[in-house]
Amino acid sequence: MASPRDGDVMILGSGLIGQSWAMLFASGGFKVKLYDIEQQQITDAIENIRKQMEVLEQRGALKGSLSAQQQLSLISGCSDMKTAVEGAMHIQECVPENLELKRKIFAQLDRIIGDDVVVSSSSSCLMPSSLFAGLAHVKQCIVAHPVNPPYYVPLVELVPHPETDPSTVDRTHALMKQIGQSPIKILKEVDGFVLNRIQYAVISEAWRLVDDGVVSPSDLDLVMSDGLGMRYAFIGPLETMHLNAEGMVSYCERYSEGMKRVLKTFGPIPEFSGATVQKVNQALCEKVPDDPKHLAARRKWRDECLMRLSKLKHEMPSK
Repeated sequence: MASPRDGDVMILGSGLIGQSWAMLFASGGFKVKLYDIEQQQITDAIENIRKQMEVLEQRGALKGSLSAQQQLSLISGCSDMKTAVEGAMHIQECVPENLELKRKIFAQLDRIIGDDVVVSSSSSCLMPSSLFAGLAHVKQCIVAHPVNPPYYVPLVELVPHPETDPSTVDRTHALMKQIGQSPIKILKEVDGFVLNRIQYAVISEAWRLVDDGVVSPSDLDLVMSDGLGMRYAFIGPLETMHLNAEGMVSYCERYSEGMKRVLKTFGPIPEFSGATVQKVNQALCEKVPDDPKHLAARRKWRDECLMRLSKLKHEMPSK
């Protein structure tokens, strides 16, 4: 396969995730074709990208070495799939999380792409074996799942189909690194990939603790935001174990029995319904009312925090 620099990038879908991918690839100096079925959607998306880039540049948070205007000039729109594919070495699919829709899109691409382009899905939970089944170019297919919002949260989960060529994984990994993301290689298919499996484990125990009356919803969130999350923003759970004793072996020798005792008390999978939903919703709405205006303002604040954290992590000494 060709190297990542030998071609353009096609973004298939101009929603928020597609816009974020377009900004990331443009920040790396790649020419980007933003494809959607409606020209007005593309026009609106590019205008939104322009506004975001200008704000990021004003705040000193624009990624890459190019100016906002230079990066924007690398992004063009296209409403014809065949034209959009021409010259592309990487295609990043960003349509809604619907298996049949995605399979239809991949079947269309399969008929018009060559042997030198990577076809990558942004799916957060659909298995590659389902997404890419029966495609002639399956060796070139991979899931590259970003974390929302991708511009501020760099992790990308790379999940291959069982028949994906190793060079596809390596090439996608190199490309993600080149645009400033933090790709991880998932070595085999597993439902939920890695991020969501860990996230759902945390959510599940959080829900049980609130449901059992152990802690209030607001205090539960503080456990993560002002506790575990402070460490996990810089080191993961395994390194935390390693540092909290004289290495991993020492930690397991010292704490394994206590961990197993507590883990045996974990309850069944919650239903996420009934009175607990109302209890949690009431607590959250007291903090952030669930109308569009308040939710949008809180998301904006969240993204501002993530932007500042991202800058801090880049300014920290090398790992």
